[in-house]
Amino acid sequence: MARMVFSITAVVAMVAAAALVVVLLRVAEDRPPAQKSSSAQARPSTPGQLLVPAPGAQWQWQLRSTPELETGIDVYGMDGEETTEASVREFKKNGKLTICYLSAGTLETWRSDASRFPPEVVGDAMEDWADEYWLDVRRLDVLLPIMAARMDECASKGFDAVEPDNVDGYVNRTGFPLSPDDQLRYNRALTELAHERGLSIALKNDVDQITELEPYFDFAINEECFRHGECEAYGPFTAAGKAVLNVEYVETLGRCERARELGLSSMLKDLQLDGWRRPC
Repeated sequence: MARMVFSITAVVAMVAAAALVVVLLRVAEDRPPAQKSSSAQARPSTPGQLLVPAPGAQWQWQLRSTPELETGIDVYGMDGEETTEASVREFKKNGKLTICYLSAGTLETWRSDASRFPPEVVGDAMEDWADEYWLDVRRLDVLLPIMAARMDECASKGFDAVEPDNVDGYVNRTGFPLSPDDQLRYNRALTELAHERGLSIALKNDVDQITELEPYFDFAINEECFRHGECEAYGPFTAAGKAVLNVEYVETLGRCERARELGLSSMLKDLQLDGWRRPC
């Protein structure tokens, strides 16, 4: 076996190289999040790049069943647990961006992992949803491992993005004394989980915290901002070149014209979130 001989010069060079690696790692840690692709159809071109919806993209949001592929629709939001890996693969093969739905702020009693939530983190039932209960989002030690496992499933099925729902418990009757800071802490932690798995992440509703959370989230999904007069609040997202995907359940006069002015992707849906949609 050949003998390896190191000179003083070589050793010095190795130490210098190691120091350079440390410096580069520190610089990388201080950089902003990886640049996101702005095309709804494009695949990430460099490691660490996230795929996000393009502003103005046409989208479908169907949680009760798997959507049908349709010409002209770029983005599909689907139930993360019910949608199969084969279905996700088919959408991606056709150049579609796929969003994995999960509830991060409530316990849905029908989910396969419902038994993982201990009673002490389960609060009051959601209004109008008897089988769904608010969670104590202060308990990061309990909730984040569960949400990490759910996002692992999203990633393993090939989804491009994740949509954590019910992330505004602090403004609802949850049974817990949740503060705005509690919610901010939890929502920011969710973005870390998603990005660690190569998933972009949508801010779902939580309109009152848009300014604080926009830098952490890659795009937004909103329900009924036209009905509640809140669409202008999404200015921080559109100003940053990030998509805002809006759904309304009741038609509002002038919705489509105003959506175009604000840069929102808006459509009308039935509350059941089946296949019917009326896009702008």
